[in-house]
Amino acid sequence: MCKSKMNVRVIKSKISNSRTARSAKSSSQPSQQATRASSIGEPSSGSFTDGNYTSGSSYRYLSGSSSTSTQAALSTIKESLADNAHIYEFSEICSATNNFALAKRFSSSSWRCSIRGKDVVVFQRKFRRPMELQELRERLGTICKCHHMSVIKLLGASISGNYIYLVYDYVHGANLAECLRNPRNPNFTVLSNWLSRMQIAADLAHGLDYIHHSAGLDRKFVHNRIKSSSIVVTEPSLNAKICHFGTAALSGEIAVEDLKNSTESKIELQRSRSRVMRIEGTRGYMAPEFQSTGIATRRTDVYAFGIVILELLSGKEPLKYRVDEESGGYERESVIEAARGAVDDGRLRQWVDRRLGDSYPVGVAEAMARMGLECVDADPGKRPDMGRVAGTVSKLYLESITWAEKMGVPTDFSVSLAPR
Repeated sequence: MCKSKMNVRVIKSKISNSRTARSAKSSSQPSQQATRASSIGEPSSGSFTDGNYTSGSSYRYLSGSSSTSTQAALSTIKESLADNAHIYEFSEICSATNNFALAKRFSSSSWRCSIRGKDVVVFQRKFRRPMELQELRERLGTICKCHHMSVIKLLGASISGNYIYLVYDYVHGANLAECLRNPRNPNFTVLSNWLSRMQIAADLAHGLDYIHHSAGLDRKFVHNRIKSSSIVVTEPSLNAKICHFGTAALSGEIAVEDLKNSTESKIELQRSRSRVMRIEGTRGYMAPEFQSTGIATRRTDVYAFGIVILELLSGKEPLKYRVDEESGGYERESVIEAARGAVDDGRLRQWVDRRLGDSYPVGVAEAMARMGLECVDADPGKRPDMGRVAGTVSKLYLESITWAEKMGVPTDFSVSLAPR
């Protein structure tokens, strides 16, 4: 669990000295506010080459009356946050990304660049609802204090108009979706070793368990971005790291009552703020209740985790459609339905990724498949807690190591993720 250090300053006050200090402070405060008002700079008026950029001279999604007072209030975040949390000036983000040039684009909404001598990825998100300054400050401070080897660290943020720009550590590797389904060579995968897939499952389980139970002291964080393309497989160790932690909380996708002291059993299944919030998700990873209500919970994270586990075992996409040659229509293929049929009918070997060959413990593979199916249960109340899931995956990982030692399979390996 991440623990923050609290510095307590004890000041012996004297009446005469405090009055003098107070008067001096009040006289200098206007000039200090005027200086601090420019720390979160307004967007540059120059033209940008990226079509996703929307210019705006005020942060309209922070509750406040005027842009000047809002910018002055935002600048005070620098002084109130921990030393490891950065509030970057928007001009600094523009300079680092070369005005969001296509050459530095990492994905459709992120850019790889260097800020203050550190290799980072800048991730752009639009605010989904107005947020109070205090709420944003608390969330940013808490998330930036989080440390876990399976979670990519958030360094800080910048704000411009209706957008928030999140600055994350850059991690060298490839996303899990590309590792499982190489677009250049579908028959090749760097994850051809059973232990490599179990290592990724264990890393992911412990990382998500940390987000749910240890990331916040009085908050129940939800990731809301769990999918194979949001998991980085590092090179050469083949460890997994979860991307985009904090994106949902800082962009307003998760409401305050969904985070603070929430219990899954008390959540009512009804559409949440349907007039001001838009349901966003990735096809195949959205739990049934999320599709109908738009409420992201820890249970919906568990559902997405179960989908990733089934992807790891089979190498297949969560959901796809293929043309039926007889009818000419489209036939739906779900990794959940395929896994359930394989487990129930005893066809597990036919379902597991053939690129693994027969070099895996069948008992462990079946236990992993059953756990993945339990995570994607249609009833959210029947899905396991991530704490129990992490313990189960760790146990199965140790069993896999024991199996590998008996079979003489190498347990210490490294590969290159370079294109083939």
